[in-house]
Amino acid sequence: MKNRYWEEEIETMQRADLESLQVARLKKTIRIARNSSYYSKVFSQHMITEDIIKEVEDIRKLPFTTKQDMREHCPFGLVAGEMKDAVRIHSSSGTTGNPTVVVHSRHDLDSWANLVARCLYMVGLRNTDVFQNSSGYGMFTGGLGFQYGAERLGALTVPAAAGNSKRQIKFITDFGTTALHAIPSYAIRLAEVFQEEGIDPETSSLHTLIIGAEPHTDEQRRKIEKMLGVKAYNCFGMTEMNGPGVAFECTEQNGMHFWEDCYIIEIIDPDTLEPVPVGETGELVITTLDREIMPLIRYRTRDLTRILPGTCPCGRTHARIDRIKGRSDDMFIIKGVNIFPMQIEKILHQFPGLGTNYLITLLSKENQNEMIVEVELSDLSTNNYVELESIRKEITRQLRDEILVTPRVNLVKKAHCPVVKEKPYG
Repeated sequence: MKNRYWEEEIETMQRADLESLQVARLKKTIRIARNSSYYSKVFSQHMITEDIIKEVEDIRKLPFTTKQDMREHCPFGLVAGEMKDAVRIHSSSGTTGNPTVVVHSRHDLDSWANLVARCLYMVGLRNTDVFQNSSGYGMFTGGLGFQYGAERLGALTVPAAAGNSKRQIKFITDFGTTALHAIPSYAIRLAEVFQEEGIDPETSSLHTLIIGAEPHTDEQRRKIEKMLGVKAYNCFGMTEMNGPGVAFECTEQNGMHFWEDCYIIEIIDPDTLEPVPVGETGELVITTLDREIMPLIRYRTRDLTRILPGTCPCGRTHARIDRIKGRSDDMFIIKGVNIFPMQIEKILHQFPGLGTNYLITLLSKENQNEMIVEVELSDLSTNNYVELESIRKEITRQLRDEILVTPRVNLVKKAHCPVVKEKPYG
């Protein structure tokens, strides 16, 4: 395929050259970071200078940065550049305390927009496409992040923002939208509204969907592709690392390329804090390499994933990570077994008669732990007891085979199952 790359030299860089670039940029990052009040103190305590970095593996000599560190030094304790050079702030919601605040300079925003453009180009979008963004704008990074990236690509952008599904569909049909960014659960809702309006999504101009901002399984992705008649590409980002554009699937859909010219990634055991072998699941740790006003060093994301071994047929040499499996702080243990919600979602999405929402409840009764899984129905009648009971038993069996624990499964009417989801790049 001709012109497969946005920046071919960078995207296909040989590993030795890529690591040399990372070392140089890590040294610069340390020099910048020490100008912040937070890192100045940390570096002084640990006697850290850029001279200790000889190779990429030397990053392990640096201390971790946590979300709690950012909250305790909110809002500007990690700002290393001059505030007069700051042009935008993004932050998390901060509903449980101080938010995590990230300050950007013009350089930082330019680098971020370029990464998003690189991602969109990688999945086949060009300056002839019409890109519609159904993310919320404002402090949520999915709005402006994709907006500026799509504009850098040269696409015609439709800043539709979140909600109002009928209006979203009207924009798609009126403007000839070819690519849409939406969170997975909303993409499914949009497909339902298409159906309610008597419109076949496959007759629209839409051919590409970008999904992210909430955990989802590959089964859910395939369901979305079938419902909307599109190819859906998984993306990863988080506010602390800019937002969307940190890692992205290519057209091979076999893992997300992590842009190593702008980030160093590590996968560690969340208990021992030691690196795990390539291919094993652990906690994702990220260091920024191209942010000049507020760099972050060895940031513990709490997201669980793994680096995929081998090379990608697309020709890009940057490491690929698997989809996010869960979070090191949302794992629960039942009868000595480690269980992640994503394992349960993976099974539930294999049943076409089920809705998208589910609720996991953990109970302790007479010193015995019990897990209850409530999942909403979609197309099935709740009066068909024989069919429902057969499905309930099959769900129970498959969950037991997956998580090695037998849960109590309850099927509930559609829209009767509350669900709370975390947004990784919110």
